[in-house]
Amino acid sequence: MITIFGYWRCSTDAQDQERQIRALSDAGCEKIVGDKITGTSNYGDRKALSKLLDDIKEGDLLILDELNRLGRTMVTMLVEVNRLLEKGVRIRTLDGRLDTTTMPSEIINLIVGVMGYAAEMELKNIKRRTAEGRAVALSRGVKMGRKRSYSHHQLEEIRVMRGSQRGYGSIAKSLGMSKSTVQRLCVRAGI
Repeated sequence: MITIFGYWRCSTDAQDQERQIRALSDAGCEKIVGDKITGTSNYGDRKALSKLLDDIKEGDLLILDELNRLGRTMVTMLVEVNRLLEKGVRIRTLDGRLDTTTMPSEIINLIVGVMGYAAEMELKNIKRRTAEGRAVALSRGVKMGRKRSYSHHQLEEIRVMRGSQRGYGSIAKSLGMSKSTVQRLCVRAGI
């Protein structure tokens, strides 16, 4: 019996997979699975995709929103698509760019290569724009990273307690901090 599988992927928890799931469902997918993980992650880290690739068999159809759901590099896409095709699996993307049920294999490899290259360049551009945005923000004085979990008052208390020879553990307990946080603050402040 032929099964129609659907696979979705979102890069972060902030992204919503609902759009992809609805589109896959509307396309007739019987089994829909997905991962919340970056496209540059290792295949072994994508639990749902790994299981799907084990379960899918000859004659089955894999539907993806876009081919870059499989990966963000040309090599990754080519390897995975070829592995699926060798297994006898048909692949179709909802964006209409790939349908192995109607295309000759030479065209499939060409399309996958071009789409893989485009995905790779898009990822490089995202990284470049992110780095540029970060540099601009830093030049404006924006503080990056996690906000401080301590106040200047607490830092002064640590300074006084260390001056009176109290240990890191004792200070941490009295301020409700971890010992490692107190040690790190002492090193940073030169206490």
